[in-house]
Order: sequence, then structure tokens, then C-alpha cells
Amino acid sequence: LQCNGWEVVDLGVMVPAHTIIAKARELHAGIIGLSGLITPSLEEMALVAAEMERAGLEQPLLIGGATTTKIHTAVKIAPFYHGIVVHVKDASRAPAMCASLTHPLLQRQFTATMKKEQEELRRRQEEIERQVTIVPLKAARKRRFPINWNGYDPPVPKKTGISLFETFPIETLRSYIDWTFFFHAWGLHAAYPGVLSHKTFGDEARKLFDDANRMLDRIGGERLFSPCGIAGFFPAATIGHDDIVLFSDESRTTRIGTVFTLRQQVDGPDKPPLRSLADFIASAESGINDYLGMFAVTAGREVEPVSRSFTTRGDDYSAVLIRLLADRLAEAAAEYLHELVRRKLWGYSPDETLSPKDLFKSGYCGIRPAPGYPACPDHGEKRLIFDLLDVEKRIGVSLTGSFAMDPPASVCGYYFSHPQSHYFGITRIGADQLEDYAGRTALPIDEIKHRLAILIGRERR
Repeated sequence: LQCNGWEVVDLGVMVPAHTIIAKARELHAGIIGLSGLITPSLEEMALVAAEMERAGLEQPLLIGGATTTKIHTAVKIAPFYHGIVVHVKDASRAPAMCASLTHPLLQRQFTATMKKEQEELRRRQEEIERQVTIVPLKAARKRRFPINWNGYDPPVPKKTGISLFETFPIETLRSYIDWTFFFHAWGLHAAYPGVLSHKTFGDEARKLFDDANRMLDRIGGERLFSPCGIAGFFPAATIGHDDIVLFSDESRTTRIGTVFTLRQQVDGPDKPPLRSLADFIASAESGINDYLGMFAVTAGREVEPVSRSFTTRGDDYSAVLIRLLADRLAEAAAEYLHELVRRKLWGYSPDETLSPKDLFKSGYCGIRPAPGYPACPDHGEKRLIFDLLDVEKRIGVSLTGSFAMDPPASVCGYYFSHPQSHYFGITRIGADQLEDYAGRTALPIDEIKHRLAILIGRERR
């Protein structure tokens, strides 16, 4: 927006609704924008919309960020506010969207079209909700993913304890960058490397790619920031149905934490297994000694100051470029560290030889799911990772009150080694699992509802 002549006042992160409203009135803001990186932000956005309604505001409300969608905006946010609420898929579309929202001739038609589209989305979503069959939790647990543990000997990590990587060289990470998502962030929706020869925007993509690589050279050469990471491995066992318990050492007598997992409950016509991440760790009753890994990586705390320094000098393009490259470097660091884990630290795939394309398609053995993503949607589970690895002290990444990582260009998650472990998604849970999860975590039900709002159907809200 700033690159296109808009004046933007950034209030920062975790700003309460009353502050946003007061500032909008003070500045006579034409538009209010909210950006949500993690799931709890979605609930906060609905709260802000409701407070804007109560305060009698009229400004258009823009909704954006990694976890937001057009459907969620229409179903969970727009109904709280009589004004126009618009989902912005990516930053490249914001200028045109804002122009339509403020143009005296375009605004009325744009608003009417958007409200009609959102009403249709709500109608369709209600129809989908009616067709969803939720399997009771007790029955879902009987349909766990079937793994034959007989004769299976889990690999023992080659390097026990915690491994700290104070810096990942930029040149090393460069080959692990998934450039497709970099181009998507600029609104160029085509896969790399094909995007560079795209008939419509290939020229622009090549220019952007050259600029990005020159900036990578500068980041590495001037040490503008240094990606780093940490990984650790712990004796583990599934206890009960969906809890993965971690132990301090091989005696497996002292518990040091529990990973609380959720289980799929949405039925399908072929009665598929209803998975939980706990299915991929051997149960305590089996007598098999299994392990769980954890990790955290970051592009570095220097990213935000470096980006701001470009903005201060009037170079908004480079500021945006820095932030987007930092996101890609954090993901590249996660990819690179996982490879080190498979080949050396855990060492269960020492002879692995995969191309970057294979890595991006998850063609390796084992998985690295992250809290807040489809297989483990609760961002609150990051807390245990940060505590056990001492992430803030060791690599300078902290958690906000809503479990967002600071700096944002950071990734954390788990390592599972079982060859049958795989990625999956949890899309809906029943009230029975909601209550069960609150009981297992010993947290108030309202807090669990806030954390898992995106998994709860409208009728259960």
C-alpha cells in the first residue's frame, strides 16, 4: 500500500479493539485493516468487527494474513459488522481493493457485489456444515491409524540432547528455498521455475528473481541477519489415546512434558482411519522405546530492524523484499535442519539423496508437523517446545500472549521418524473432543474454544 501512495499507520501486534477504534477516529482513517498470522487472531478479528459495530463505525474493514480465507471472513467476521468486510488474499491485491473501496463511483457497486458474494458463501457453508458427519470421539479413537508395531524397532537418535546451530550460511540455505511461495506473495501465482517464463508476467518474475538473489548476496555478504536453529530429541510414548508423553532420559521414569494431540472426527463414505499424531508414536503398553524430536528455527532478530532501516530511507520495495526473503529463509532453514536430522542427528536415513523438488513434496521418511497447522491446530502447543528447547534464550525467538512467534520469520515443530507417519488435516471436532481436550490440558473450556475456534462448527459456538 505504501509503495502505491497510501498512508499506512501501523499500530503493531496484539492491539486491543478499543485502541484500534480510538486511533481510527483520531486519524479519520478511511479504512481499517487487520492481519492475522495464527488461528487465535481469527477470533480477535471477529471481536474487533463486533466492537466496530457497537461503536458505530462506517469504515471498510480489510481482513488479511496467513490464516485468513474468503470463506472464514464471510462466515465468521462479516456478520458482526454492518459495513463492508473484505478479505484480501495477498498484499499485492490491497491497492486495487482499497481504490475500489474509496472511489466515489466504484464503492457502492463494489460493496453490493461483495455483500452478495459473502451471503452466497455463507449459504454454501451452511449446506456443507449440514452434510458433515462428526464421529463421536470414543468411536473415532477405535478407528486410529493402524500401525503394526510388532517387530518394529524405532531408530535411536545418533546425537542425544539439544543441538544448537548458531548460524546457517545463506549460501547453504539458498538451495533449500521454495521460490514458488515467494512469487505467490507478490501475486504471481505460478510454480517456480515455470513462473520465470510465464507468458503474462514472466518478465516481471525474472526481474523480481534477480532482485531477490542480489538481496540474498547482500544479506550474506554484509551479514544483515543470520538464520539459526535448535533441535532436540526426547524419549517418548503415547499414553491413553492422544497424549504423547516425553521423558527426561532413557529410564523413562521422569515425565518432562506432554504433547496434547487432537484426533480427526469427520467421517467419510469409505470410513477412513481417523488420525491423531499420537498414532505415530509407540504406546507405553507396547514396551517399545520410541522418540519424538522438536525444533525451532528463525531468520534472525535482525530482520525487522533491517527492514525498517530501508523504510526509513524511503526504500519500501527493499523493505518488503527483506521481509519476504526472511520468511523463505526461515522455511529453508527448517527444510535444511530436517535433512540434517534425518541423515545425521537422528540418522535414520543416512543415505538419503533427495532433490529440492523431492523435499518440497515431502518425499522423505518421517514428518515435521508444526503447532497451529492442520495436523496439530493448537498454537498453544508451541509453549512446550519453547520450554524444553529453551528457544528464547538460545536463538532469541519468543512467544506472544496468543502464541505467535517473534520474530515472525520463525518456524517450530516436531519430528516423527516412523516410516508410516504422514501429514493430514483436522477440519472439524465435536463438542465431546473439545471438552475432553480441555480436561486433558487442564485449561478453561473458553480458552480452548478460543484456540480451536476454526475447528468448531457454527452450531457449536
